[in-house]
Amino acid sequence: MTIIFHLFGKLGGIAFTILIIACINFVLIHSAPGDPALVIAGQSGAADDKFIEQVRAEYGLDQPFLAQLGTYIGKVVRLDLGYSYRQRADVSTLILERLGPTLLLTLSAFFLSLIGGVFFGAFAGRRHGTWSDLAISLVSLLLYATPVFWLGLMLVLVFSIQFEWLPAFGYADIRASSFGPIKYALDVASHLVLPVVTLAAIYMAVYTRLMRSSLIEVSHEDHVRTARAKGLNEPQILTRHMLRNAAVPVVTFAGLQAGALIGGAVVVETVFSWPGMGRLTYDAVAARDYPVLLGLFLMMSVLVIATNLLTDFLHRVIDPRIKGR
Repeated sequence: MTIIFHLFGKLGGIAFTILIIACINFVLIHSAPGDPALVIAGQSGAADDKFIEQVRAEYGLDQPFLAQLGTYIGKVVRLDLGYSYRQRADVSTLILERLGPTLLLTLSAFFLSLIGGVFFGAFAGRRHGTWSDLAISLVSLLLYATPVFWLGLMLVLVFSIQFEWLPAFGYADIRASSFGPIKYALDVASHLVLPVVTLAAIYMAVYTRLMRSSLIEVSHEDHVRTARAKGLNEPQILTRHMLRNAAVPVVTFAGLQAGALIGGAVVVETVFSWPGMGRLTYDAVAARDYPVLLGLFLMMSVLVIATNLLTDFLHRVIDPRIKGR
């Protein structure tokens, strides 16, 4: 019963957090300058006052602010994210169409950066003070200082234009509908390489430096010296006593950086014309499509919360001492 109450309490806290985020998003979006009714009127080729008032009445933009907020929160509770007045489609449908490519991009970049950061950080930490440690530290520092969009453009210039090894943009070839499943998957994978490397590079640099520092600190702890005194070899000491303890702060930081990873996807998807939520966000901002922006921000918040839950789970896997807490 205690576990059940704890689970329901946690789910209730998550639901309350999502509602608070939805309210904050609504306030911030509607505080931005600009009138979406004027944008709709301009796209329709009519800018007279009567038509603008009709547009405001049709989409509820003529209602008081609190009334609009109450209507929006009521829709969120019913899992209705609204209707896009620019694309003439349900916001839920638009987001679900873009969710798959975004999850493919961000999850691939997340695991690549985490695995690569742990590997290179452990490699540098075990060789502290050597030339390999210096080289890895220098490369990670350069990657961390590199703007995402510049790195993406340079990768396109080298691997797409110069060597013609990888596609420069898009999700799949325009002839992909005629491909078989294996060929289609390989084609998507080839389009995925450059965006994933671009998005993962900066975070891999952070995790590398964090893992290196954590491993150096753990190597001087008492339980590691005790393991050496018992006669265990270095690979056993590394895998059994050092890596799991050193990886805890890396996983914690990775969970906190999940929001930045999803936000960084906006830039990467724009550079590589990747048909995900980031590209949809860019188009919605340009068109002042408030319902789409609200739906996207809410979905991104849900993804961040889900990532934090995954981080808690990984903590319990890595460090069994957490299971009893």
